[in-house]
Amino acid sequence: MMDASDNDKFYELETEQYEHQRFVVDKGQTLQRIDKYLVDRMAGVSRNRIQEAAEASSILVNGKAVKSNYRVKPYDVISIMLNYPKSDYTIVPQDIPLDVVYEDDDLLVVNKQPGLVVHPGFGNFEGTLLNAVAWHLRENPSFDANDPCVGLVHRIDKDTSGLLLIAKTDDAKTKLGLQFFNKTTERTYNALVWGVLKNDEGTIRGALARDTHDRMQFAVFDENENPNAKPAVTHYRVLERFAYATLVECKLETGRTHQIRVHMKHIGHTLFNDERYGGSEVLKGVRTSKYKQFVLNCFEVCPRQALHAKTLGFEHPTTGEWMQFDSALPDDIQALLEKWRRYAVNTNE
Repeated sequence: MMDASDNDKFYELETEQYEHQRFVVDKGQTLQRIDKYLVDRMAGVSRNRIQEAAEASSILVNGKAVKSNYRVKPYDVISIMLNYPKSDYTIVPQDIPLDVVYEDDDLLVVNKQPGLVVHPGFGNFEGTLLNAVAWHLRENPSFDANDPCVGLVHRIDKDTSGLLLIAKTDDAKTKLGLQFFNKTTERTYNALVWGVLKNDEGTIRGALARDTHDRMQFAVFDENENPNAKPAVTHYRVLERFAYATLVECKLETGRTHQIRVHMKHIGHTLFNDERYGGSEVLKGVRTSKYKQFVLNCFEVCPRQALHAKTLGFEHPTTGEWMQFDSALPDDIQALLEKWRRYAVNTNE
């Protein structure tokens, strides 16, 4: 079981959920609201927090999400689900470069560089963005990087660059997390994908779950065939077309793990140099040694999936003001696009 201090990060459901605590109801238990049942058994957790968890589908009974008015009965199995694996590491402050786009008493907006892991985990216990945040806020007595009530509101992959939102207070974390859950935030990504999209814009709908053949990947499934598949929607529009690749803007309606990477592959346009999903091979183009060398040079210029979290919009948790941020494409993606533009000029394609 997890410690009581870990019980509060219920509401943000952008990634896969993990069980952090389990209760099996006694055989003699009388019918009782689940929020009352849990508040009596989870030290330091308020009834309001439990109700928020239920609203965010983070409390399961016998494998199914329930609301706070559900009445527990004997032998019910109650699971508390969080969006990160259980761990026993401590986040220590480390002096790591942090590009702070905006900061006030409630939150931070940072522009993450590619190659930086967001949260400590297996194989990456140090050198993460949260270690950098802990250093940045080391003189703030009210911020504890190890308190799940504060910190990351959402995540992006290690090799994805761009904007991330961090809450500095419990109240900010709750309100911002609910905005992500209720899909009232606005996020767009820029991605270079293999192939030339025919349509100027479109919508990809496909439920996502872990690939049955490779647990490190996700895939699109029919929700009726895979009960673990979660609905996902990505809207895209073309920004620029090249000979054998396309720059697209992707707007997330949901925020599943690897969503853009999987959805674009699903429609036949894998992200450029996305090794995990096969984009680090020559997927489109001519079969000449010159072209192959050009693509290899592109891979060297941008040695990661060409994906950048470009814009982020949300309502400020205290003032209610709409906050909108935009980040420039990082140097590696800009250099990659320039190479494709020059290729078109030099080959008349």
